[in-house]
Amino acid sequence: MLFETKRLIIRRFTLEDVEAVLEFCGNPEVIKFTGDKLISTLEEAEGIIKNIWLPEYEKYGYARMAVVHKKDQKIIGFSGLKNEPLWKATDIGYRFLPEYWGKGIATEANLPFIFYGFQVLKLPKIVGAAFATNPASSKVLEKLGLKYKKTLDLVGDGTDCRWYELDADEYTGLVK
Repeated sequence: MLFETKRLIIRRFTLEDVEAVLEFCGNPEVIKFTGDKLISTLEEAEGIIKNIWLPEYEKYGYARMAVVHKKDQKIIGFSGLKNEPLWKATDIGYRFLPEYWGKGIATEANLPFIFYGFQVLKLPKIVGAAFATNPASSKVLEKLGLKYKKTLDLVGDGTDCRWYELDADEYTGLVK
């Protein structure tokens, strides 16, 4: 699976991407809105690729994917779908280096996944969550067509997260 947009190439992660994964998953500014643990070694980055993304590609046919900024020829983060068995849903998510925030990249990188999720995978619903303290991420989910449903503690530490959903029967293919 490969997607290309005006500014981006979106492809599966490989083990050759460990340094890029370490760069964005090891950046405190990036991780502060995720609920994930900050990583600090190439081994941890390799573990994410080897133990999470590669098996999810095989099991579900999709997982988070590498986002390459064409102009810089650099992996700047990830975007895409993730099967969340605990939620009984498929989540859309994104994570980018701070220098690429506020440029519309998260929306551009995830629009193909909304289409793919509904038109190809025939998912019944796509969900998304954003820390209440991260209104920019909520705005991306809304631009993707997801609708705010409720606020809850998804991380388990008292952090308010805004929960969004888009059902297949609400999807028009004309997401703004």
